[in-house]
Amino acid sequence: MSEKESDIEIEDKKELYSYQQGDINAIFDRLDNAPHNHHLLYQLPTGGGKTVIFSEIVRRYLSKHDKKVLVLTHRIELCKQTSKMLKGFDVKNKIINSKVKELPDQNDYSCFVAMVETLKNRINDKKLHLDNIGLVIIDEAHYNSFRKLLSFFKNSFILGVTATPLSSNIKLPMNENYNELIVGDTISSLIEKGFLAKAITYSYDVGLTSLKVGINGDYTVKSSDDLYSQLAMQEKLIHAYTEKSMGKKTLIFNNGINTSLYVYETFREAGIPIRHLDNTSNPEDRRDILSWFKHTPDAVLTSVGILTTGFDEPTVESIILNRATKSLTLYFQMIGRGSRKLHNKDTFTVIDLGNNAARFGLWDEPVDWQHIFKSPEYYLENLRDDAEIELHFKYQMPPELRAKFAKTEVVTFDVDEAHKQAIAQNLRSKIVIERSLEQHANMCVDNSEDLYTAKQLAKELQEDIESRMKRYASCLSHCSKNYREWLIEDYKLKLNLLIGKKIREKLF
Repeated sequence: MSEKESDIEIEDKKELYSYQQGDINAIFDRLDNAPHNHHLLYQLPTGGGKTVIFSEIVRRYLSKHDKKVLVLTHRIELCKQTSKMLKGFDVKNKIINSKVKELPDQNDYSCFVAMVETLKNRINDKKLHLDNIGLVIIDEAHYNSFRKLLSFFKNSFILGVTATPLSSNIKLPMNENYNELIVGDTISSLIEKGFLAKAITYSYDVGLTSLKVGINGDYTVKSSDDLYSQLAMQEKLIHAYTEKSMGKKTLIFNNGINTSLYVYETFREAGIPIRHLDNTSNPEDRRDILSWFKHTPDAVLTSVGILTTGFDEPTVESIILNRATKSLTLYFQMIGRGSRKLHNKDTFTVIDLGNNAARFGLWDEPVDWQHIFKSPEYYLENLRDDAEIELHFKYQMPPELRAKFAKTEVVTFDVDEAHKQAIAQNLRSKIVIERSLEQHANMCVDNSEDLYTAKQLAKELQEDIESRMKRYASCLSHCSKNYREWLIEDYKLKLNLLIGKKIREKLF
């Protein structure tokens, strides 16, 4: 064995659980009975042991067939982890990475683990040719980079493995490359059986209508940075962390480097132990930061474009989604980083600052993967959009602001109910705004000694006003964006006038 190969440690062979055995048997039923070039997709949640399962499949396949196996991954970390696991199952394998230019020793191996881009380049350069490949296993099969290699293995059985059988590119659906899907155990079942920790999710409403969607179908980095770098969002983040995750080992996922750096500074200034990591970090810094994170009990790691795959730190107790995404796969990957169960860890915390749970459902809710596999366009077209999600926001006055209105018993106002009553009584819709203005003006006057203080309090009602006017606009038939914006400005103007009137009445 060469010195470089010895760098890959051998993983102790894992004991297979009953649900894993059942899935392996189902896959071998297809291997034994379907056409030799059948394309099969297999779904199992993150943490369910996909690498263990396909390592056992490789071992069993090689014992039954006089053919070789190729395992494809999209990241070097996954290559190393896969090779290590395969060796634990007594499968001698060779990694094909950027350092491997030719394969003069390929007859010494029955299994190869390769990076997609590297293998594609070697084959295209005609410097490398793999003979007698009977089975190709594609890890993280939802990535489209694997399509480039399928034409080179037309006579091989293809087994794609993924936690989310939904293509990363809607224009290239997975049902075009796979004949069928086998669905493994569900997240809720794996939690119930004690294999995964349960996620306790806390969602904080965030207005996302300023976000732009890019050509990849997800929110752009620039529009995300513009929103999440704002002081109000940083304050919401630090409040959520302090309220739900203080002292817990925490991973924060962001969409942009600027946002992550703002997060780093915000937490550092608050005296919270935090480091920042993104895909521009050099390998030495990455190793140093991950080692610090592993060995620091209350560590916070803020990251971008990294740590969603090929990263495993079981001691993570809290996940913060400091971003919104339209990618179901990314949503599951991010939360999955905290789902590893330990003897002293049955649950973990998820803080959602991107309305993601409202868009996709909670992490452990049932998902009809067969439907998504067969009709991905229908699924994506019927995801709740941001405007619809925000219609159901319930404004809750922060405790520190509520304290400033201590003399007022009720500070809430149900716009929908008020509008329903107005219609039932044949009153004008604007009576709802008038009643809301009356309440807000009384709140400001009753908790102030003079006009200046009352008007300052009115300024702090901005979020409440926006929430009420958004609800009011939704009660009406189609309202333009300009009209909604005018409603808010007109409301604030009328509120100040009404406050002035009430203060004069109070004084004189």
